[in-house]
Amino acid sequence: QVQLVESGGGLVQAGGSLRLSCAASGSTFSINAIGWYRQAPGKQRELVAAISSGGSTNYADSLKGRFTISRDNAKNTVYLQMNSLKPEDTAVYYCNAEGYSGSYWDYWGQGTQVTVSS
Repeated sequence: QVQLVESGGGLVQAGGSLRLSCAASGSTFSINAIGWYRQAPGKQRELVAAISSGGSTNYADSLKGRFTISRDNAKNTVYLQMNSLKPEDTAVYYCNAEGYSGSYWDYWGQGTQVTVSS
């Protein structure tokens, strides 16, 4: 099993920055990729960015240039640096880990609220 704990959310003014952290524990050696997703009220959950165990990254096209995903393997932590935040970035941000151990699996964190005021 893998446990994910997100942190770093909060209230920020438009144009500001936040850095989210996703700390993984448990069977982290079997993780293939960790991604950040977000869900705004009344909307579907959407992929923000993901990073593979090899360091390859993938971003939602609309967020390229403002958001950066990175990882610290020594700390089993993935970060999401969010710059130039807009009110439409307001959402609950979730961390997701996926991997393979005989079968594919994924785990979700509890989510962290990001609110951007105008």
